[in-house]
Amino acid sequence: MPSLDRESNPIVIAGASSLLGAELRSLLEESRFAGAEFRLVDEEIAAGILTEAGGEPAVIGPVEEGTFDRAAKVFFTGSAEFTLRNLVAARTTKAKVIDLSGTAAAEESTVSWFPKLDVLQGRKFPSDARVYAIPSAAATVSASLALGLAKIGVSRLELICFQPVSEAGRAGIEELESQTGQLLSFQGMGQPVFDTQVAFNLLDQFGPGSKHKLSGFRERLRVETKVCLGKKSVMPALQLIHAPVFYGTVFSACAELAAGTTVEQVVAACEDAGFVVPADEGAGPSNVSVAGEKVAHLAKPAEDPARPGAWWFWGAADNIRMPAANAVKLAEMLP
Repeated sequence: MPSLDRESNPIVIAGASSLLGAELRSLLEESRFAGAEFRLVDEEIAAGILTEAGGEPAVIGPVEEGTFDRAAKVFFTGSAEFTLRNLVAARTTKAKVIDLSGTAAAEESTVSWFPKLDVLQGRKFPSDARVYAIPSAAATVSASLALGLAKIGVSRLELICFQPVSEAGRAGIEELESQTGQLLSFQGMGQPVFDTQVAFNLLDQFGPGSKHKLSGFRERLRVETKVCLGKKSVMPALQLIHAPVFYGTVFSACAELAAGTTVEQVVAACEDAGFVVPADEGAGPSNVSVAGEKVAHLAKPAEDPARPGAWWFWGAADNIRMPAANAVKLAEMLP
């Protein structure tokens, strides 16, 4: 395994206290970057948190002047606001910037990437870009499905993603856990994070007092999907709904395909797009079954018996592991 100079080319994880930041750090330590120096930074409120990096104790620090100097690669895994405040500083260095927050995706100079995108787009891997964007798990599956089905003549695609509370970080997980216990015990329910009941409840928006807006997550999904598709496929109609689960993005989709399309053709198109599709017609994937998986899983597609040409899809992906693994894979391909 190639060794990296710990002193001259650190790897910066900006947003290191987040769930995504912690997952990314863990995967980097299992990759060819295991010997690198890790510089962990985050919001002021997270500064001073004791963690671990490279098998040694590490303290998360604030972003300061010179934080990104000499960095080989800079990963943004925190909030969009945090990324926006610090992206310019990272760009002024020679580092390769990899954004997992969704902030840089819409910028013209940014290259969006996930493992199958180059093949699906018919493009050469753009190794000379300065800033890359790793789409969320929801955007990755929506773009993958649209691009995969484009090869067999999709004319229309609708997709609903069900979002877990972990997209709001540890605070979101803790609130769902506490609300579940409180409701089962017939106690008063706290809702400081979402400003509404998220336990045992499906929602299209959170309470007005929540800083987490499903409309914002929804817009990120649409932007990331659009830039990944380019002009290679139809833009799907997208909806995003809160689901009362801790981890894992699940989705349901309906596609209009050419008359006479066979299930074998649909399965082959989905597998070529990177989905794992089982050979049998047993139970489909769930947010639980995909925990720890780096790729999306898809139930065997089925044509609607009442509407020939309409095909139904059900799938799931690990919303933390998938983007983190894709970011590590991208970093390993970059000079």
